[in-house]
Amino acid sequence: MVLVSFFFFVGLLALSLHVATALGLSALVLAELYSPMPILRAAGEIAWTGSSGFLLLSIPLYVLLGEILLRSGVADGMYTAITRWLSWLPGGLMHSNIGACAIFAATSGSSVATAATIGTVALPQMDKERYNRSLFLGTVAAGGTLGILIPPSITLIIYGVLTDTSIPRLYLAGFVPGVLLAVMFSIVVAILCSLRPDWGGRSARASWRERFSALADLLPPGLIFVIVIGAIYTGLATATESAAFGVVGALLVAALKRRLRWAMLMEALEGTVRITSMLMLIITFAFIFNFVINAIGLVQQLVELVRGFQLSKYETLLAVVVIYVILGCFMETLSMMIAIVPMTTQVIVAAGFDPVWFGIMIVILMEMALITPPVGMNLFVIQALRGDVSFPEVVRGSLPFLGCMFVVLGLLTLAPEIALFLPTRVFG
Repeated sequence: MVLVSFFFFVGLLALSLHVATALGLSALVLAELYSPMPILRAAGEIAWTGSSGFLLLSIPLYVLLGEILLRSGVADGMYTAITRWLSWLPGGLMHSNIGACAIFAATSGSSVATAATIGTVALPQMDKERYNRSLFLGTVAAGGTLGILIPPSITLIIYGVLTDTSIPRLYLAGFVPGVLLAVMFSIVVAILCSLRPDWGGRSARASWRERFSALADLLPPGLIFVIVIGAIYTGLATATESAAFGVVGALLVAALKRRLRWAMLMEALEGTVRITSMLMLIITFAFIFNFVINAIGLVQQLVELVRGFQLSKYETLLAVVVIYVILGCFMETLSMMIAIVPMTTQVIVAAGFDPVWFGIMIVILMEMALITPPVGMNLFVIQALRGDVSFPEVVRGSLPFLGCMFVVLGLLTLAPEIALFLPTRVFG
């Protein structure tokens, strides 16, 4: 039954059906084949109960927050400020790409939006300053993936909803690995450009006065991050309410920059509706699909199947990681996550791992999928921003950062405290 379910769903995706349609049809077929009871009669109630949760309201709010920041010019000033502080390092502006992605990720919550926004600002400098094209492109593609790890993260919210895991704990758990990954990206760039100085372009110098004056451009995203995350952990607001605070902050920033116009607001709202509609349709059908696979005993069968192989705790984890790495080469990250996370999480928890820790592992695996050919979304985003570069160029530049992600996965396996220290310290 497990193999039938998997191949049927993947087959529907291979036919280019929408993810939500594939989930719905899979639920229908599984219920008809393996359930003696008409469990799909409850589909309406399941869809309503699942999609009307208060926590899910945070998704359109975080999307709107990112859309407003995208159109308010925050990224331009932020990138310039980071350039003045980091461009003296071996690799110059490539460190600015990573730093800007990390900071923007802390407000937008979306990897594709982060890569597209920072890429729009950064890529015009690539040829002008004579950087190695492939590595420069890779820093933006890989840096953009930080958008789903550094909180607030829409992907962490979806994981929390699907697995009934605490969002505040997931946010705290993602912070240190996200910063660690960004630092490792910069270290890789510095090493490569020290070995090959011609890859690092022309170094830009800035006086200390210019650096400190540029800090004003880092205040808006920093302030919004403090408002959103601080409101959660001081107990002033839930994750959903803090997202609303973030939207208000973004509107104030846009107003102060004199970018808050009716046309800009309509574009942001239209983008929010488009993205949210897609996400919520998938999530709603995912709830129905998860209900069916639990009702017919598919999850229990999968757990028993894994136990039948008599794998150790870490062999089970390795098997799950390998599955995600392989699927990440061929499936879009959101569909892959929603389709199999509820099942694999139960397998991993049954093996003795912490669900919060596994959530961070899953998000890093999703990050890898975003820059893994042939279906890595961030690779296509960066290529689309620069039509004169080839897809293999972007892929080659991203490979060193894929290596960093494998290293972080290994570190988290050897030392889970890297992710669990903050949530344990705060919540006990």
